[in-house]
Amino acid sequence: MPEEEKKNSKELIGKTVVSKAGKRYGEVGDIIFETKSGELIHVVLINPTPYSEKLELEKNADGELLVPFSSVIAVGDFVVIAEEDII
Repeated sequence: MPEEEKKNSKELIGKTVVSKAGKRYGEVGDIIFETKSGELIHVVLINPTPYSEKLELEKNADGELLVPFSSVIAVGDFVVIAEEDII
């Protein structure tokens, strides 16, 4: 990824998570990553929508919904995910 396209993970916190179809899931509360490799594993959702709560998403120990980072397809004003990659 070119240097100008790289994002600091702190820039993602608070962004709204939406699907390609425009369905809102909630907001990015945190990012879980593998400390040894730096691989991004999950996006932790805060303020989840009723739609995202109905999905059978993985949850962390605090009961927060987790979206696999591999489903993230774009980051801009929103974090866009491919819904078919998480259901």
